[in-house]
Amino acid sequence: RDRQLKKEAEDSEYRKTFENYIHNEVFEPKPRQRRSAMGVANQTLPSFAATPTTLSEGFATRGPDSDDANGVESTKIQLTVFSKESTVISGLRHFTSYQIDVLACNHPTDPSRCSMAAFVSARTMPEDKADDIVGPISYDVTEITVHIKWLEPNAPNGMIILDEVNYKKMGDTEELHHCVSRKMYQQVGGLKLKSGHPGNYTVRIRATSLAGNGSWTDPTHFYVEDLRVDPSNMLKIIIGSVIFIVLLILMTAGGFLMFKKKQTQGPSGPLYTSSNPEYLSAADMYEPDDWEVGRDKINILRELGQGSFGMVYEGIAKDIVKGEPDTSVAVKTVNESASLRERIEFLNKASVMKGFTCHHVVRLMGVVSKGQPTLVVMKLMTHGDLKSYLRCFRPDSENTLQGARPPLLKEMIQMAAEIADGMAYLNAKKFVHRDLAARNCMVAQDFTVKIGDFGMTRDIYETDYYRKGGKGLLPVRWMAPESLKDGVFTANSDCWSFGVVLWEVSTLAEQPYQGLSNEQVLKFVMDGGFLDRPDNCADRLHDLMSMCWQYNPKLRPSFQEIIEMLHEDLHQSFQEVSFYYSQENKPQEQEDFDLDMDNMESIPLDPSSYSQRGDHSSSYSQRGDHSSERDEAGSSLGLRQNSYEEHVPYTHMNGGKTNGRILALPRSSPS
Repeated sequence: RDRQLKKEAEDSEYRKTFENYIHNEVFEPKPRQRRSAMGVANQTLPSFAATPTTLSEGFATRGPDSDDANGVESTKIQLTVFSKESTVISGLRHFTSYQIDVLACNHPTDPSRCSMAAFVSARTMPEDKADDIVGPISYDVTEITVHIKWLEPNAPNGMIILDEVNYKKMGDTEELHHCVSRKMYQQVGGLKLKSGHPGNYTVRIRATSLAGNGSWTDPTHFYVEDLRVDPSNMLKIIIGSVIFIVLLILMTAGGFLMFKKKQTQGPSGPLYTSSNPEYLSAADMYEPDDWEVGRDKINILRELGQGSFGMVYEGIAKDIVKGEPDTSVAVKTVNESASLRERIEFLNKASVMKGFTCHHVVRLMGVVSKGQPTLVVMKLMTHGDLKSYLRCFRPDSENTLQGARPPLLKEMIQMAAEIADGMAYLNAKKFVHRDLAARNCMVAQDFTVKIGDFGMTRDIYETDYYRKGGKGLLPVRWMAPESLKDGVFTANSDCWSFGVVLWEVSTLAEQPYQGLSNEQVLKFVMDGGFLDRPDNCADRLHDLMSMCWQYNPKLRPSFQEIIEMLHEDLHQSFQEVSFYYSQENKPQEQEDFDLDMDNMESIPLDPSSYSQRGDHSSSYSQRGDHSSERDEAGSSLGLRQNSYEEHVPYTHMNGGKTNGRILALPRSSPS
């Protein structure tokens, strides 16, 4: 008996919570208005102020019915009662909430002689058969689907929130159960099932409203034909298969004969060849566009350094920015000995930046492709790359700035957010950087840090790269384990590199993994190693580094999440210029919560096609804190086991991927 009472109490509590959740999702809450002393009296009494007073019992007037913004019927009833302390209001709608206002008046026509209104809210009882589906169940059977359709109850208790559909094949003992959400019913008018095994099926349906479940309909029978035994369909399949096989044989034989002919026969005439390496296909050529700048508009002032293709100069560009007669620019050139192919590669690398308009990504100003030498014009970053800028704050540096102090924690956080904002913009544009490091970040005149020009600064820091197995140069000290192992570069691998950049900022651009050769670094990182905490590093920065160095790429934060962690400590100007707060980064409106799964339209009809998902089990080992001794240069390393995070995200129990991020369950507000 006690167990039954407990079960009934739990069921009642669940219904309340579920109803609160449905109300919060369907109806838009409005702020409650404060009542004035005579507000209710002034609104209600004038409508019956002129009514006759000859009745001894009282009278009622019903206002016009209307629908409110949520589609719920709203009816106003006014009732005047004389010399009584109770009355009965009849003719109300079942399972509907009403608010009743009561005023005491000393005069039938003078509203000023009425008291303040007392009010009470109540809901009428549900009607027993109101949620039953009365109309017939229809169905439409095609070669691939069975479309089951029905009509909802005309006057349900409150509103219909879902429909339950049970069906089974004749001879089976167990029914298959599916829920049809309100949204899906409005889209398809019922439920679409995939046609499975042929045979006779029965289906029955019941509706569920805010008051509870209605009654099941009588079973409806439908038949799925066996299309496999249809002679016409079988003939089509056979003919199609034969034609496909014949075509495949002919294509294979033709290709083989052409290959043998090329091997056995020489050219039918003289063979003309060219030894000119400058010949390229039309697809490889660079086509001038709106970014083309006249060579006479560029005035080169002084040399800044050596780039991967040639020299980099500081210059002045005239009339390339609207409203600015002269603009300070960085001009990148190609060596005079460069081939045509190298010049085109130089222009194509610069063309990657034509579509970038983010404040925290270095802007391309123009291209000079006509004539020699080829020039790429960039926005001038006065303070150079971030690596050189940070090293200027070292006390023992040759280029130490007089009176300069190392960046404060707040300034480091600002740098981190600016880099993360630029990377978030690149990720939004489906662009993976693959070489994020302090040397590839630039510092502007106002000390804003921006993502630098891509693939064009390599020669300046040639020692930061390593050639693995005779392939291209790789920045192994900034690369994620999956990039070193499999050559996989994603936004998650860029996040690992971002953690190394934070380490560079904290150490004033020390060399990562000092004391280890490139080969040792490659093996160390692939085995689960990572950089140790720098001296005097704030907990907040170190925690962010650790998050970026998760061995499992899926557990690393996105750049948008990184900005979300840091946004409270950022300068106000960040909101005005960043991609994170821009209209371009506005998320799409979230769809209304749907009780039905998105793939309800592709449910297999055959029960045997259902497969039970096996239990997933994984072993997780504790993260090791093995740290090596500091080397002579003062840098230290840490080693962790090749394992995932200790906390397993159980998102597969919440509709997400097994190793994905945890999603928040919907919560109902207290009633």
